Amino acid sequence: MNPLTHLTAVVAAVVVTTAVGQWLFSLSVLLVAAAGTVVAGTWRRVLPAAGMILLPLAASLLLTHGLFHPEGRTILWVWGPARLSAEGLALAATLILRGAVLVVLFLGLSFSVRPADIMALCNSYRVPAQVGFVLCSTLTIAPAVGERVRRIREAQQLRGVSKGTTLPARLASFRILAVPLLLSLMHEAGQRAAALETRGFGGTGRRTSLMEVPDSRLQAAFRWVVGLGLLVFLVLWFGPGGGGSAP
Repeated sequence: MNPLTHLTAVVAAVVVTTAVGQWLFSLSVLLVAAAGTVVAGTWRRVLPAAGMILLPLAASLLLTHGLFHPEGRTILWVWGPARLSAEGLALAATLILRGAVLVVLFLGLSFSVRPADIMALCNSYRVPAQVGFVLCSTLTIAPAVGERVRRIREAQQLRGVSKGTTLPARLASFRILAVPLLLSLMHEAGQRAAALETRGFGGTGRRTSLMEVPDSRLQAAFRWVVGLGLLVFLVLWFGPGGGGSAP
């Protein structure tokens, strides 16, 4: 699949899910996205990464809206200023599902596309090389960081750096993992900058590519139909009498 086709589908799904804002619709899109990662064979990498992002987000939303929702009427539990309300829990669940859709879809995209394809597409559409590099780095940062974490963890295990399974031990393990990770990423950024400068990355001449990203008329038609359909949906949804304008 052409990366533009994949990106078009992901953006359309995220925009529609955010606009609708209903937990059942978000849950349906999330299940379809999870099934897509299973079909693509990327679920072993996508789901753990999504869990690391969504667990802190879910805890924050449950604490903010579940216990301190100002419009909560159905009170389930009270402890001092904290009031657990059904309305707050419903709002938190809706926001969590909406965030989960965004995280799973974009992680699935980042684990599926190839950086070389992105750069080749940018060359074919005359996109500035700097923009293509930023886009490529953004989409591939999760797989790169995950691979770096795995290698650092294996190296530390070989050295016998193990702190146990208790909570203080895990916090200490996170510290000894985070420091070499950040240092290695900063060092790699300097190496990449030097390599790009050597290859004339900042030049203004016309660029060519040895790669040709696969595409078809069917995929091009799909992108146009989805893009125009998304615009029509937004106009109808947020226009007078649409679902987005309802009280």
